[in-house]
Amino acid sequence: MSIATNAWDTLAGQYQLQPGRQPGVIGQRPVLGAGKLAHLLAGQRGEQVGATLTSVFTLCAHAHGRTAALARAAAHSGTYNPPAGEPPVLLYVETARDHLRAIALDWPQRQPTATVDAQAMAWLRDCPLPLATPRTPGDASTAWQTLAKLRTWLEERILHQPVPRWLSDHQQPAALADWCRAQAAQLAPARCLANWFAPASALTPQTRLLELLDVDPTRQTTQLRQLAQALVIEPDFVQHPRWLGQCAENGPWARLRHRPMQVSIRHTAWTRLAARWLELMELAAATPETDRAGAAPLLSSGALALADGQALAWCEMARGLLLHWVQLDPAGGVLDYRVLAPTEWNFHPDGALARAVAALAPDDLDSARILAAAYDPCVACTV
Repeated sequence: MSIATNAWDTLAGQYQLQPGRQPGVIGQRPVLGAGKLAHLLAGQRGEQVGATLTSVFTLCAHAHGRTAALARAAAHSGTYNPPAGEPPVLLYVETARDHLRAIALDWPQRQPTATVDAQAMAWLRDCPLPLATPRTPGDASTAWQTLAKLRTWLEERILHQPVPRWLSDHQQPAALADWCRAQAAQLAPARCLANWFAPASALTPQTRLLELLDVDPTRQTTQLRQLAQALVIEPDFVQHPRWLGQCAENGPWARLRHRPMQVSIRHTAWTRLAARWLELMELAAATPETDRAGAAPLLSSGALALADGQALAWCEMARGLLLHWVQLDPAGGVLDYRVLAPTEWNFHPDGALARAVAALAPDDLDSARILAAAYDPCVACTV
């Protein structure tokens, strides 16, 4: 099967993995290239910009809306520290919802015998974060209450113990795999991870994490400026990004807060899959005291003013680090707009995923599907 050429003419686009062939990944998202996004947003102002972007990028729409608001605020004010806008806990709630949605709907479909039925979804009964019709909390107090309800539901219905204790006991792959095997008969996410454990642990793509953010604000500002310059100057940068001349990967396992632990982690396709389940627990365990001054936040977001009317904003969301760059005219209308999303880092034709897929046997479709699940594109992906 090959991608039809006209599929690339749609805004959404798609990717295809090609085991045993070069490149291992083909595809793209046309909306990101050739000035299409800038043309779509030209002249728009205020909240209209975010509304348009969330209608285009429907997966993780809340993260695009948040990042767009941060970018506009910084471009308007011309300061390095624009108003934070929505409190970080709203990002935590919506990222937890995105993880739940992917785990509940995508994981069963990506199993060797793919099924999504009532039994596979039964574990979500009474979950306080509805997936189909999300009710976003309107303020920080309500959001913290929602996270507390999620934590209670997980403790009483899923883990049968306090979330912090479970996290302490199951951070290591072997311990988590043992728990998944023990829970597989009655819990669909555990069954998925247990089924994946052996084949996905054998898949070890090269690891070169995107280390763009930094706890040192001076270093972070320097690096964000450097990336913004490449984003503006290089015509296809948002579709084929590189950092410091090399491909990099982007995902919940590459968070800024994980940086001190990375040297001791052996990354496999399975640890990349498990990172989403673990982060769901970490988000549920969060409290108002979680983000300590001077430490890396649970999920980072912010913005940096650049030249007059220009700004770069970022947001760590479910699939990784999202970046928006905007150029406004003197009246506040959009002159130019670029979006750099996790999928374009991970599905780069010369990236770690593409190389891992190209190294497979041509008939090893199951391993290719596992790799697709591990890197989790936000558009259609076939093998």
